[in-house]
Amino acid sequence: MLRLVTLNLNGIRSAASKGVEDWATAAAPDCMGVQELKAQADTVVGRFDGIAGMSGHFHYAAKKGYSGVGVYTRQRPSEIRRGIGNTEFDDEGRWVEACFDDPARAEFPRFSVISCYFPSGSSSEDRQQAKFRFLALIAPHLARLRAEREFVLLGDINIAHKEIDLRNWKGNLKNSGFLPEERAWMTRLLDNATGAGLVDVFRTLDANPDRYTWWSNRGQAWANNVGWRIDYHLATPGIAARARRADIHLTPRFSDHAPLTIDYDFTL
Repeated sequence: MLRLVTLNLNGIRSAASKGVEDWATAAAPDCMGVQELKAQADTVVGRFDGIAGMSGHFHYAAKKGYSGVGVYTRQRPSEIRRGIGNTEFDDEGRWVEACFDDPARAEFPRFSVISCYFPSGSSSEDRQQAKFRFLALIAPHLARLRAEREFVLLGDINIAHKEIDLRNWKGNLKNSGFLPEERAWMTRLLDNATGAGLVDVFRTLDANPDRYTWWSNRGQAWANNVGWRIDYHLATPGIAARARRADIHLTPRFSDHAPLTIDYDFTL
């Protein structure tokens, strides 16, 4: 069984101080994709480059204390890819891909686990336009990757796809993360005819409402479960069909996001 976790740390130092390493040891993932490191190599190397018996591979932002992603793995990757080939977003540290290619493996001989952090557009109109630029770039990138290999993208997508994916959907129809354009983009991405034909794996296993992965620090959002589901496993259909069990871990809390774990019937 392949256990994959996605988690926006909201700062690796902060999450570590709140127990994320102990949680990861107990959860025992094979790979863990993390987003929002908010740290560079001088902080990570020698302290956070290994967690719970896994080795980390990172894509740092050029700006200190900003963004950054990582993939922690138990198995040694055959290759690490950083960035999507676009300077604007590669400078923000938004993509790291661990390839686990093995020609001798009967199923999925070319397979990747990706950690990706989509931009948020909530802070300003300029950032929303940057988010739209990123969406325009990442969709064909994912389609090309699907033509090459099976993969699971572990990421904070910063989009709630459907009304079931956030509590206060009526009040957020004009807000970043639930804009009609963003939701339509997600619909196309998941469509075989118009997009990359990827699978929102969590929804294949759990169709229940009130299942969220992020809560605002404002007001009583956490206490009242006024949340959003914006953290995803987006997978190619072959590996998605192997998903067996999903969990959103609500406690302990070491971020404003919760870890999302999915087990796949597959072995690297």
